[in-house]
Amino acid sequence: MGAPVPAPASGPGAARRGRLRVADRVYARIAEQAAREVLARAWAGRSVKGAPPRVSVARPGSTVTVRVAVEAPFPADLAGLARGVRDRVAAQVVGLTGTRVSEVVVVVENLVAGGAW
Repeated sequence: MGAPVPAPASGPGAARRGRLRVADRVYARIAEQAAREVLARAWAGRSVKGAPPRVSVARPGSTVTVRVAVEAPFPADLAGLARGVRDRVAAQVVGLTGTRVSEVVVVVENLVAGGAW
């Protein structure tokens, strides 16, 4: 285990040292993992599974907008599933990066029948 790293100093000189820029692919990866976690519960117990979510990110100014395209099981509570994905993605992006999420758009592109129903 390495030596502890001191906390960054705050004060007038702190702003001149630089800033953090998070790459779009990092936001996309965080959003994809968050969506997968929610969708895993929806697909649990079914013999067929949908494709992994596809994520795109835009950064208008100091916020991030996320678009998540998913395949959903049929039958399912689509509104509840979309709400769960939207809330989880927003919480994970803010929690891990500190960047405000202006919008999360969830698009159900396909319904997959079969499985436990």
